[in-house]
Amino acid sequence: MPCRFRLASVLALIASGASAHAQVERVWLTHQSNDPSRIVVNWETAKPLPSVVNYGLAAKYDRVATTEGLATRHHVEIAIPEKDVVWHYSVGSGEHATKDATFKGYPVEELRVAIVGDWGYAPGRDLSALKKDDVHLLITAGDNVPSLHEKGREGVKAFADLIDREPELFRGTPFMPILGNHDKEVKSRGPKPPPEAVYDVSATAYREFFALPGDEWKWHFDIPEFDVRFIATDIQHISDIGNTWQTCHAIDAQSEQFVWFRDLMGKTAQGFVFSLINEKQSSLAGATKGIWHEQFRKSSALITGFGYFAERAELDGGLPYFNTCLKGDGSPYKDAKAQFFKSEDNYLLLTFKKGAPSMTVQFKNLLGEVLDTRVIEKRKP
Repeated sequence: MPCRFRLASVLALIASGASAHAQVERVWLTHQSNDPSRIVVNWETAKPLPSVVNYGLAAKYDRVATTEGLATRHHVEIAIPEKDVVWHYSVGSGEHATKDATFKGYPVEELRVAIVGDWGYAPGRDLSALKKDDVHLLITAGDNVPSLHEKGREGVKAFADLIDREPELFRGTPFMPILGNHDKEVKSRGPKPPPEAVYDVSATAYREFFALPGDEWKWHFDIPEFDVRFIATDIQHISDIGNTWQTCHAIDAQSEQFVWFRDLMGKTAQGFVFSLINEKQSSLAGATKGIWHEQFRKSSALITGFGYFAERAELDGGLPYFNTCLKGDGSPYKDAKAQFFKSEDNYLLLTFKKGAPSMTVQFKNLLGEVLDTRVIEKRKP
């Protein structure tokens, strides 16, 4: 009898371990369509399983979305046409289904968007204040992870580690990162350019992990109800273009990226347009003889995560320029046109009101205190 009991116990443990091994490890939300009425539910499992999302406006789900085949990294796009509601969802099926989770549908009266920078070098930051802002969308200004070669966090594991730091935030808030150099760093940089490339310019791991619009390394996303467009570029460490330290796609006047941005700006009719980079604006202006800034000035604002501080500058032509960083204790590379500057951990909160002729951009510290406010008027047609 004791032997049979021990054998049964061992078999139960094996079965339990196998089941646990197959369970969902992390969940995050993104957009891969330029359409806020659709959202992508992403998750990872330890072994290949079907990709199933059950969802609805209550925990008794009345909708389901699937993709074909088995996967360990799942990306399932679902339709969320209703607004100002709370969506409930679960990923997986049967014994592998997760507990009920929720996220907000996009609003009709007030839209709140947070933008953070340099998350990769701000581990352990208390984001309670950002969470209290109850944002509808979370965007970054690059450098989401420290590298792609840290032991145990190689490649996509680096982005998985980011999700694991704030599981509830990513499970309940759409996340749209842009690229920084650290998001592509596949080898240690070293003191001088080595024979082999240090960065994966094509951002393979980032594109495999996140489901984003367009080419993913560059994208745009619109929220029509609030007349706003966000445009993400791949611009960082431009002084290294042409050697094995190069991190970003080409940025010259004939480059795919610049032509795309110029043409997109030429077709952009939104009242509010935010351009996102991960480089010092003055360096970019000097290196490209102002061709990018000619286009940026058609935007409502230019936002970067280049420096470890909070800064607002007012560039020629009335273009506001913001530098935001969750790690605010770095060297103060102050812009010549700076109107506000503070060495403090910070993020940006963008607030839009339905039909309003202006919106606000606020710098907030991680205590939730407002450090600076800039009102931005709608662009003229």
